[in-house]
Amino acid sequence: MTSVSLVGPSLEDFEAARAVVARVADVTPMESSRYLATILGAPVFLKCENLQRTGSYKIRGAYNRLSKLTDEEKARGVVAASAGNHAQGVAFAARELGIKATIFMPVGVALPKLQATRDYGADVILRGHTVSEPLMAAAAYAAETGAILIPPFDHPDVVTGQGTLGLEILDQVPDLDTIIVPIGGGGLISGVASALKQRAARDGRHIRVIGVQAANAAAYPPSLEAGEAVEVTILPTIADGIAVARPGLLNFEIVRDVVDEVVTVSEDDIARALLVLMERAKLVVEPAGAVAVAAILAGKVAASGSTVAILSGGNIDPLLMQRVISHGLAASGRYLTLRIMLPDRPGQLARIAELLAEAQANVIEVLHTRHGVSMQLSEVELDISVETRGPEHGQHVLDLLRSAGYDPGTD
Repeated sequence: MTSVSLVGPSLEDFEAARAVVARVADVTPMESSRYLATILGAPVFLKCENLQRTGSYKIRGAYNRLSKLTDEEKARGVVAASAGNHAQGVAFAARELGIKATIFMPVGVALPKLQATRDYGADVILRGHTVSEPLMAAAAYAAETGAILIPPFDHPDVVTGQGTLGLEILDQVPDLDTIIVPIGGGGLISGVASALKQRAARDGRHIRVIGVQAANAAAYPPSLEAGEAVEVTILPTIADGIAVARPGLLNFEIVRDVVDEVVTVSEDDIARALLVLMERAKLVVEPAGAVAVAAILAGKVAASGSTVAILSGGNIDPLLMQRVISHGLAASGRYLTLRIMLPDRPGQLARIAELLAEAQANVIEVLHTRHGVSMQLSEVELDISVETRGPEHGQHVLDLLRSAGYDPGTD
């Protein structure tokens, strides 16, 4: 038996929590992916927590935490702050346990997430325009009313609940070698990694745990380098579900001790992953939930036996999905935007259309303008977006236009 340093919940805690979490959480599907296996060079499985009740794994930690409250604490109600998945997890768990829940959410929260949280029976209060403002409002509400504040990741009961996912994965993929886990504040990876590492140590084997963060919201790499949790500036990211400026304190200690590696992925990587999951696996996944697949596609993970990528959530706003699909198509070389300067005389637009038809590129959008400070009086600017079949076809389109005497620029 191999030993493992223990910070936070024990293996017995995780195993006991499975029975508690099983009251509300489904055993979600484990899908194999031949496409990703070909890219990685090892078997790849997708753990579909995007199909979990409430649309994410968050229900596990929320229900486990709420189930530990005393009758007196339950009578005081609970309060939480979130822009999405944690809000729905707490609202659902509170409804199942007969507890009054108050959820603070930012004013600009996506309508589907707002409505779902209300539908689960929570009182929703909109406050501020960033996640930090609802967090402060929730803490103040807890101090004023005595309601129990339910943190999204930095609590032993939350970590234990999330860790039940690791044991479930091991049941479904007994020969698990590598697991890839999205990271925000660290609730999911600290639970999953701790449960799996302790189970592997008991069984005398090794399981590799790799965490993934969006590059624009990556607090763990500098924190691990510094040896303590540090705060970073969050840049805009489509993976808003894991955009956390500072790791949880307990979560960081566990990650530091048991996670093998943390990698980052770009916005283009995430968009490509969403597109691959929709096209190849027929799965709708939110950006934060797709970063594990993004890491495989971006070559950030080395092949090493049976690999599981956790799809941590599927709560994506349809309007965001529309934008992400377009971005993913562009990142995959299947959506090309051209800017071409043309002589201002009849027939030029028709000539461009002929060349695109010859190249079998489908025109999506056209903007034809004579206005612009950098333009000559005798020329016009054509912005045209076309669908292509991939990078090679896109290059063929460019080559054909250039051979005809045009100088297309690309976005």
